[in-house]
Amino acid sequence: MCVFGSRCVKRSFKKEKKKKKKKKNKRRPKRNGGAGARAAGAPGAAARPAPRPGEQRSAPGRYRSPRSPSRRRRRRCRRAPCLAGPCPDASPQLAPWRPGSDPRRAAVVGRGAALRLESSAAFHSLDIRDGGKLVFADRPGGPPIALRARYILIRDGGELRVGSERCPYGSRATISLYGRAADGAPVEGFGRKFVGVGSGGVLELHGRRPRAWTLLDKTLHPGGLRRGPYASEKRWGGRGLNLRVLDAGAARVLAAGRFDTHLRPGEGRRLLAFLALQSPGSVVAAAVGDSAARSLTLETRLALRDRLGSRFIARLGYRQPWALVGILGGDQLSPSEDKREYHGNGTTGLAVAQRDFLTYDGTRFTVTAFSGWIKGVPHSGFKVEVSNGIILHLVDEVTSWLPGDRIVIASTDYSMHQAEEFNLLPCPECKSNQVKIDGSPLYLHIGEVIDGVDMRAEVGLLTRNIVIQGEMEDSCYGQNQCQFFPFDTFGGHIKILRNFSSVHMSGVELRNMGQQILGSYPVHFHLAGDVDERGGYEHPTYLDNLAIHHCFSRCVAIHGTHGLLVKDTIGYDTLGHCFFLEDGTEQRNTFYHNLGLLTRSGTILPSDRNEEMCLAIRSRVYGNYIPVPSTDCMAVSTFWIANPNNNLIENAAAGAQDVGIWYIFHRVPTGQSEGQYPEGQAEHTPLGVFYNNRAHSNFKAGLFIGKGVKTTRASAEDPREYLTVDNARFHPHQDADPEKPRVPAVLDGLIAFKNNDHGAWARGGDITFCNSGFSDNGIGLTLASDGTFPTDEGSSLEVTRSIFVGESSNFGSQGGQNSYWGKGANGEYRTLPRNKTFPIRGFQIYDGPVRMTECTFKKFTPTVDRYSSAIGFFMRNSWQISPQNNVSRILMEKSVGLKVFFGRSGQWFGNNDNDGDKMSVFHDLDGSVTGYPDTFVGRADNYLLRHPGCLAVPRWNGVMCTGKFAQLYIQARRPENLTLSIARAAYHSHPVRLRGVNRGAPYQQYQPVVMLEQAYIIQWDGRAPEDIILYPINFNRGDWLHVALCYPREAVFQVVADVYQRRTGTVHSVKHYLAAPSQASALNRTGERLFYFDRASGYLFVHLQAHESRKGHSYCSQQGCERIKIMAHMYPGDSWSCDPNPFMQRPAAPQYPVFQNPAGPCRTCGAPQLAITSTPSVKYIKIQIQSLGRADIQNHLKSAFIKINDRVFLFNSRGIFFVVLDACSGAVLSRQHFDMVTGENAASAITDYVQTFIKERSLVLVCSRDIAEVSGSSEMSVFTRLGSAKPIAFYREAPKVIAHRTGPRWGDCVSGQAGAFLSGSFAMLGYKGQTKPSWIKVINHAGYQKAASLQHYIPLKLKEYQCPANAEESLKIAFSQNNSEHISAEPTASLD
Repeated sequence: MCVFGSRCVKRSFKKEKKKKKKKKNKRRPKRNGGAGARAAGAPGAAARPAPRPGEQRSAPGRYRSPRSPSRRRRRRCRRAPCLAGPCPDASPQLAPWRPGSDPRRAAVVGRGAALRLESSAAFHSLDIRDGGKLVFADRPGGPPIALRARYILIRDGGELRVGSERCPYGSRATISLYGRAADGAPVEGFGRKFVGVGSGGVLELHGRRPRAWTLLDKTLHPGGLRRGPYASEKRWGGRGLNLRVLDAGAARVLAAGRFDTHLRPGEGRRLLAFLALQSPGSVVAAAVGDSAARSLTLETRLALRDRLGSRFIARLGYRQPWALVGILGGDQLSPSEDKREYHGNGTTGLAVAQRDFLTYDGTRFTVTAFSGWIKGVPHSGFKVEVSNGIILHLVDEVTSWLPGDRIVIASTDYSMHQAEEFNLLPCPECKSNQVKIDGSPLYLHIGEVIDGVDMRAEVGLLTRNIVIQGEMEDSCYGQNQCQFFPFDTFGGHIKILRNFSSVHMSGVELRNMGQQILGSYPVHFHLAGDVDERGGYEHPTYLDNLAIHHCFSRCVAIHGTHGLLVKDTIGYDTLGHCFFLEDGTEQRNTFYHNLGLLTRSGTILPSDRNEEMCLAIRSRVYGNYIPVPSTDCMAVSTFWIANPNNNLIENAAAGAQDVGIWYIFHRVPTGQSEGQYPEGQAEHTPLGVFYNNRAHSNFKAGLFIGKGVKTTRASAEDPREYLTVDNARFHPHQDADPEKPRVPAVLDGLIAFKNNDHGAWARGGDITFCNSGFSDNGIGLTLASDGTFPTDEGSSLEVTRSIFVGESSNFGSQGGQNSYWGKGANGEYRTLPRNKTFPIRGFQIYDGPVRMTECTFKKFTPTVDRYSSAIGFFMRNSWQISPQNNVSRILMEKSVGLKVFFGRSGQWFGNNDNDGDKMSVFHDLDGSVTGYPDTFVGRADNYLLRHPGCLAVPRWNGVMCTGKFAQLYIQARRPENLTLSIARAAYHSHPVRLRGVNRGAPYQQYQPVVMLEQAYIIQWDGRAPEDIILYPINFNRGDWLHVALCYPREAVFQVVADVYQRRTGTVHSVKHYLAAPSQASALNRTGERLFYFDRASGYLFVHLQAHESRKGHSYCSQQGCERIKIMAHMYPGDSWSCDPNPFMQRPAAPQYPVFQNPAGPCRTCGAPQLAITSTPSVKYIKIQIQSLGRADIQNHLKSAFIKINDRVFLFNSRGIFFVVLDACSGAVLSRQHFDMVTGENAASAITDYVQTFIKERSLVLVCSRDIAEVSGSSEMSVFTRLGSAKPIAFYREAPKVIAHRTGPRWGDCVSGQAGAFLSGSFAMLGYKGQTKPSWIKVINHAGYQKAASLQHYIPLKLKEYQCPANAEESLKIAFSQNNSEHISAEPTASLD
């Protein structure tokens, strides 16, 4: 089960944030002379790093780990040398320094030197040593300071300071490292082009600390518009008048038409009929293509003048360019209109008409129409685009982000390449959580919780006021892996060695850093040992608020270093593993609230490489070995965690070529850490804190737990390269001692979505996932056991309190290397994982035992192209599957079309006849999946499980059975290559054939699942093996089987029973079997050890029974594994054919029929959370609004509705319906209906209701049913009080069909006739209060459009709502009352 220690860690971080906020103003330092707070006191500038788990604050900015007094006395405390006052550049000890530029000078700041760098400088090198001090002057508003050098070395008491923790740097400073890969001799221990910190060195870099990254709080659509930008341009082929009709409230093109009024006389009438079908108030854009005048009648010209307000159409001439953007039916503003004169020279320039409009959600957009001639070619077209920049709505306050800064928005789709960069624009109209970007996004970036899973895109700030950068060549050169990279990869790097005095970096930007060379990374702690209090550092070392981007080898490399805090750091667009633990010894490091994205392949390690690199780089393999990319390489990860004893808290792995977060295991320490711990220790080390992390847009997996690296050099025995990806298992024990009790590894809070292959894969023992969300992954979660019997001691894995979604409403967008685009289960096109035909699974069972409880499944529905199931099995599986796999308290929502699927022969499944395929099974403990409690679910053709009381489920290719089931483990020697055939005596004509799993051991093994207290027949496809061992596994004391094995009739046997102790490899309790006089005596005299060989039939009969008790999920008892060893002496040429059934013919034993015990309703099934989010303290309510237009009613849809969680308000009368909720508690406050046709002055009544009866801090939900027009008004401004950016103009009439759509644009031909007018539909999520939340939505559809509907997860009790202090208690009461309920909402005469 889940434990809550990690939640306590989260709370401690929150407390620290509150403390910092309270002290913010007090801690703003003054400059010398009391000149006031310095510029670095901007929001976030004085923030201190959060404490690591288990630590307590001592002095400001320092954290003291609890340790014993004796240890405190033993360790020397390393204090960073201190300059007077909080601002280091203000120290009176400093002398001003303006050294100028001399690229040949090897500058030294040595003993007795204390310098303030006051202007830019350039050297060959800079050596700060022997107590010398160099401090950057801070002159906010003054010119930036740039320091250039081939390298900077800080050692032996030398200090380099830019700002301080208490006084962040307020100016701009840049350190540039220059030089080519072969320039000069490398510095020993550091290389070239570096900032190096040696023994005794001090590096203190503290820039302004803006918010490092946050999440989108409102979905960003391509082009910044909900329907995306629109562009259409034609040259030849667009003759006549071209029109586009748009919805001004949604910036959506509704209809398009081309009317050849030049050659065709009847086109004018068709044009007028087209306009008659459009709703008044629609935006109309018109442009002439080629010529439109010859057949344009006076009647048509006058009608266009009147309906569109055109000043020029009446006198439009031959080939005259003309463009117009206006409102159909006119408005207070005249249309935008332009014309050009045609003079016959082939070039007129463009007539351009542009006009801005506002959507209901507040986005300002521009509609452009253009027409003209250029060099004898006609040009005409239209554009719809956002005006003057796009405003982003973010979760957090970002006033520390400034115009000119650069940001990156992460992908929320399968391809990490959909991450996009933008510059920030000035935005005086923005709120504190908004910024304006330049440019236009190409892709969809989600900014909301969808289907219960938080898919909000990360938005990271790449700009800092302290910059360390490498100066780069224009292209790749020399020996810099130019066959893989066309650009220069020889950047700068920072390297910190053991025994440094003090290193802290915050508010620093690193770009063009790292080299494709081992040990040269943007930030590299190299064999530094303990860098916190355990290592004697009174002020523990940290990296805080770094922006590492466009770098060439990793982000942060932690090598032989322990206790480092990496916080609020971004790693973007880098090569090789990003946040990297190197040798497997690194422990107690904490990664808190970091963001990594666009992690590309590199060349340094096999695990960094992609397929091309893996095959090409063979200099370190043995002989002619050719690597296998899929198994040896292709593992590049954003977080590469080489030891489990590290903490990952609130991080985001938002796109890697392979894996987001990978826990990898070094069987022994590697590299320069060899010999530091015994073999296997890392695999047995308990997991550190894993809490509330996110992983998405990764190609292989969001999270991977399992595998290791090869720890031996390439040799003839194993020619693979050193550190190639290898096999390993994670089975944590107390103190990393396998003889001590197991320690469950708890992963509390993982959000994994849009990962091509897996959301998460975990192999090992006692691993628990809880409070997690998996959505839109090829496979949501696979749990694989520690190994296979007998090497696995019987561990188990579990997932609980989690949500699984198959195909969510995040449809994605094409491009950015998304490979697959096809129809989803609801018929709409979407991006797809792996392949259009790939079988999607929510929870995949590999072997087991695994448990799943309190989980919710949504939207797993097969299509004509692919299977999609909530529960599935590993495909082409040769391994065992345990009948101890079980599920309970599962909620399958109605959107699940296929609960379970066992596969079928065909693509992906192959022949579906491997041993594991046939033995697939799980136990439904309470019937929450099958509808029948205590039911086992197996494959339909597995007659080892079946009996007459079973119930077949053809869609699953499965069968549901009651009974008692376990496993029979069979080892066979001499020979080891036979196929085993096993049948239950009652179904002897339906044997199951097993090929076995040969893992290189000197025996073959088979593991059929069997029904207990039954008789089984075992045969072979050749003469029986000479040695056979039978293990009853998962048997409880007293469980038994009767087994008959086929042998040659002249065989002679020795049968022995013993107990095998797996851990020690010893055998005890050896007992020899005696030959019995008959089959009945051998099988029925259970108190004796007897066997019987029937020479007539060729069958050896044994009674197999467990005599010892088994605990938990262990395969065997505490005493060891009971077994029977059968050793047969057989003569060459003996016949080995046996009859199909040596047991007496009996019908299948009666079992309790499945269908006689149906499960009742389960109110506690499913995940207890409505949504899994990155802000678990925020409660959400699920809102669904479905309005109906008249067309829907004519299609026999009766009820519009509003659904709040599981509470449904039905709406069966015409009009508009309001439901009002308290924004702090979610409690329903009132509901009201308004008849928009027969009601007297409905507009006035609605206005009065909104303004008078709806209270402040209210969520307002609005739906409609068959509204034709509003009595009393055509436009309703009162909805602006609920968050609409402009008054709502309800559609009064609209046609059933306007035009055919061809592909992504409206076609040129118009169809549909006037006369059949339909009412529109309207839906709104609104808020009445002093703020305008980002989740406000308005949909106002014409009658021919799909009925307006909304679904959204709305957060309660947000800070901006200004909820009262008792809102928490009200929230609990409201959630307890929002049970499943259907309420008919008939019209009411009074407000309630």
